[in-house]
Amino acid sequence: MSQTCGFVAIVGRPNVGKSTLMNRILGQKISITSRRPQTTRHQVMGIKTEDETQFIYVDTPGMHIMSKDRNKAINRFMNQAATQALRDVDCVVFIIDRTRWTEEDQAVLKRLEHVKAPVILAVNKVDRLGEKGDLLPWLAEVGARRDFAAIVPISAKHGTQVDTLEEEVAKHLPESVHFFPEDQITDKSLRFMAAELVREKVMRQLGDELPYQMTVEIEEFRETERVTHISALIPCRATGAESYFDW
Repeated sequence: MSQTCGFVAIVGRPNVGKSTLMNRILGQKISITSRRPQTTRHQVMGIKTEDETQFIYVDTPGMHIMSKDRNKAINRFMNQAATQALRDVDCVVFIIDRTRWTEEDQAVLKRLEHVKAPVILAVNKVDRLGEKGDLLPWLAEVGARRDFAAIVPISAKHGTQVDTLEEEVAKHLPESVHFFPEDQITDKSLRFMAAELVREKVMRQLGDELPYQMTVEIEEFRETERVTHISALIPCRATGAESYFDW
């Protein structure tokens, strides 16, 4: 049996569940999550190999409508990163929230107009629906906005129909040798992942008190047989202060 392998971009507006979906597919945390929009700043690859099929998922920053606020520069950067991820992919998973179509969803759909790869619509958070029957007419309405390769209602948080979504994605992966070893799950280094996990915890604890420009610098990453020691520096650019965290 021949091998298949391809790149799959996961796109959508901020805070719609893109990172949660990729973590669910991979079975472990690769992309950080929080309730704050634009938590994901970088393209993060998640690699899943099943038998002769290798999925290379690209979690992207949330696409959104540009505003004139003080975060315009970082917002533009993340929009560009998300758009760049759409180049040369084999399939796109466009994720939206259940029964709620927003201007930002429409903006993402607009960006997908010139994408040649098949686009699968994943309708997330269907576990929160009161009346399941309300979903079908709404799916028909949304489906008329574009010729989607498939429309799959899912719950990224609980895993509902995520396997069905993967089956639909697999249909569009080309025949190819696998690009990564079978046991590799991401293209990011351990230092990068450590910095992202620290940023996730800080964002969850402090939320809106943090500036969007908050960064995490790993000053020391030392592994021994029994423990991994991580020293992280969090510069507070607004005040010039710095905080250290040691694990």
